[in-house]
Amino acid sequence: MENVVNNYNLVKEEIKNYDNVNIIAVSKTFPISHISPLINYGHIHFGENKVQEALEKWTSIKTDFPNLKLHLLGKLQTNKVKFVLPLFDYIHSLDSIKLAEKISTEQEKKNFKPKIFIQVNLGKENQKSGIDEENLKNFYDKCINNFHLDIIGLMCLPPFDKDPKPYFLKMLDLSKNLNLKELSMGMSNDFKEALKFKATYIRVGSKIFGKRS
Repeated sequence: MENVVNNYNLVKEEIKNYDNVNIIAVSKTFPISHISPLINYGHIHFGENKVQEALEKWTSIKTDFPNLKLHLLGKLQTNKVKFVLPLFDYIHSLDSIKLAEKISTEQEKKNFKPKIFIQVNLGKENQKSGIDEENLKNFYDKCINNFHLDIIGLMCLPPFDKDPKPYFLKMLDLSKNLNLKELSMGMSNDFKEALKFKATYIRVGSKIFGKRS
């Protein structure tokens, strides 16, 4: 498992010229035994895609390591929101009014406010969730004023068969327009491009943990 820490340090080396970048180690499908060397090494940001898997893996670990920050990266169904708070500190996939309303209700109940990214569907891809760029301002205003959510930034998944640079540039523009500080973009294959466009959270899985089986 030493190589997980070595891989992590190689990624850190690649981003050393950029300030304020958080590496989210995407640990979905990997058992805690594979992840724990990185926890023990002191890394705090981890990402999961599935709520059920995260509940099983992280509930007791987060009690032992209260400084850990867990990021929900996958699509969030409204009926799962009650399990997400307060396990997840960050939600990267806010993509509808219905979900915003549900999170709002739940954060009141639990007295816990997660930090949230709005997912933007820049490629207008049917198979991907997200708010269209032309509806973004209106959606953001509702999240803040009606639902009192802690929106910290925007997230995107560029179309995988296209050059991501124009999408990253567009995200930077949109975040500036809304005066948002954080940008969740870039994965193992394109985070170096994302960093050129001021990504502050990069989601790195295979480059740290190896190939998924």
